[in-house]
This record gives sequence, structure tokens and C-alpha cells, in this order.
Amino acid sequence: MSGKAFPFLLVFLVPFSVLLGWSLGGAWTFLTPLFVFGVVPLLDHAIGVSKANPSPEEEQALARARFFRYVNWACAPVQVCMVIWAAWTATRGSASFLELSGLVLSVGICSGVIGINAAHELVHRIDNSFEPLLGRLMLATTAYAHWASEHVKGHHRNVATPEDPATARLGESFYAFLPRTVIGGLKSAWRIESSLALRRKKRPWSVSNPVVAWAAFEVLFSIGLWAFWGFGALVFYLAQALVAVCLLEAVNYLEHYGLERKRAPSGQYERVTPVHSWNADQWLTNRFLFNLQRHSDHHANPQRRYQLLRRFEESPQLPTGYAGMVPVALVPGLWRRVMDRRVAEYRSWGAQSR
Repeated sequence: MSGKAFPFLLVFLVPFSVLLGWSLGGAWTFLTPLFVFGVVPLLDHAIGVSKANPSPEEEQALARARFFRYVNWACAPVQVCMVIWAAWTATRGSASFLELSGLVLSVGICSGVIGINAAHELVHRIDNSFEPLLGRLMLATTAYAHWASEHVKGHHRNVATPEDPATARLGESFYAFLPRTVIGGLKSAWRIESSLALRRKKRPWSVSNPVVAWAAFEVLFSIGLWAFWGFGALVFYLAQALVAVCLLEAVNYLEHYGLERKRAPSGQYERVTPVHSWNADQWLTNRFLFNLQRHSDHHANPQRRYQLLRRFEESPQLPTGYAGMVPVALVPGLWRRVMDRRVAEYRSWGAQSR
């Protein structure tokens, strides 16, 4: 079963595209966005979809195959080295403004795909301490380590409700959603971890609070870049982090757009079901994103590792993979023409199924 992990190595084409684009120079430094949002969607269309789910017997073998974990873990050193190398490279003074702009955008996209998405898989592994630590380290390279707390302990509990800052509302543009989810996510992470600290009889502002501890790490990392390579290295780190965070939140935007869990008179929301997440079956993008597009199963079973995620027939389906949908999300009028009728269809389906 380890052989089935090899296609997930395709994710390393993203950092490779950064290095290749930089080596070619000039406008080629924009190779990564061209590859991720141009070539990959076209290949998604050419390769097609995969609706196959593992059988119960295959699930046991897949769960035992450790190479799936090794592929995920390998993203951590690649991500850390990429950000440090790029920060150093950006301060050497030989690049044009065009090349530096391409490097910021390309490294930021790499940080979103390698840094945040691979970290997402790791921070969910709460049955051990090593993988969440590795995930937080990767998130720190995007100045977004607090997201681990909010995502695991907040988003998964409140998804598809007004209480979730990471669920986009019907008719809400990405540009309205972005500040709401960034600010709301930070507030949510602080509320969650400070409440847990008080429950454990510890001070919220101590390093026992992971939001505080990892914010301190991000500050020290920033100071280190500044001390070694100057203010330009710090600016580069923050700029690529901004790109990575925008990419993450664009994916958050499309994952649950317009989907709602009904609330009973008692005040409790219905349980999360496969109709509360948008899915996509494109084989290639799922390999780049560690099966993130099988999002319904991820929300129903957050501890299920990426190689075990299943697709559900009743899950709402996007017209193409995430790589193709992110650019659509950036054009509000186009997004609403594509998505609002789909939301209406699945809201109607959900009402009939209950």
C-alpha cells in the first residue's frame, strides 16, 4: 500500500517550480502561480476525477503504511528551508522589482500549499505530540500558528454556523470574508486557549498558552531574519506570509460557502453531515492537497488520515478542483453566478433529506 503514497509526492513540484522560476529569472519568477492556477486546473480537466473509496480491508493496510506519513512530514523541512532561503535570496540586492514580486508571490503560494495545507494534516493528529508540533512549526513560517488552535478546536465544532468565522455566508464576497475570518479566527483562538488555560489554573498570558508561545516564536523568527539579513528579509517573510494566508482563506471561503446547519429550538445545531462541505473529485488536485477536497469526510472524522478519506455521493460538488476554483472566488460576480444556484440546490436537498 505504500506505493499508493507516491502520487502525493507531486506536491513537491510546487517548491520545485519556485526554484526553477528563480533560476530562469525575469517574468519566470511567476512560474509557480502559473503552474498552480493555470497548468494544474487544465490537467485536472484532462486527467479527470476519481470517485473510488478504499474498502475496509484496504483501509487497514493504508492506515499501517507509514510512507504516507513520511511524505507529509517531509513537507516541514522543505517549507522551513524554502522560507529561509527565499528571505536570504531576496536581500542579496541583485534582483529586479519584477523578480522580487514573483518570488514573494511564488513562495507565498508554496507556503500555502506546502506550509499550511500539509500542516493542516499534522495539527489534526492529536494522538501524538510530534506531528502537531511539526504542523505548528510550519504554520509559524506563515505567521499563522494560532490557526491550529482555532481550526481544530473552533472551526470543526462550529462549521456551517454563524459562530464560525471560517464559514462564508451566501452572497458574501471573498473580500468581505477575508477580514472577518482573519480577525475572527485570531479572536477565536485566543478565547479557546485562554479558557483552557484558566480551566487548568494557568495564566492565559503565559507560554503554556500555545497562542502566546507560538506568537513569541514568530516574533523571534522575525527578529532572527532581521538580524541576519536585514529589514528586507523581515519584509519578505511577512509579505509571503500574507500571500499564504490569503490562499488559505480563499480555500476556507470555498469549502463551506453558503452551507448551513439547522438549529433546533433547544439551541443545538444539527450534527455535521456530508452536505456541509463542498467537495471535488479531481484526482490531481487531491494529490497536491493530501485529499483535502474530500472535505466532508474530514469534518465527519477529523482523526482520519488523508489517505483514508472517502467521498460521499450526497456531498455537494464543486464544478472543478480547488486550484481552478480559487481564481473564480477572486471575482465576486463570477463566483456568485457559478455557486449561488448550487447552494440553493443543496440547501433544498438537505431540507428534503431531514
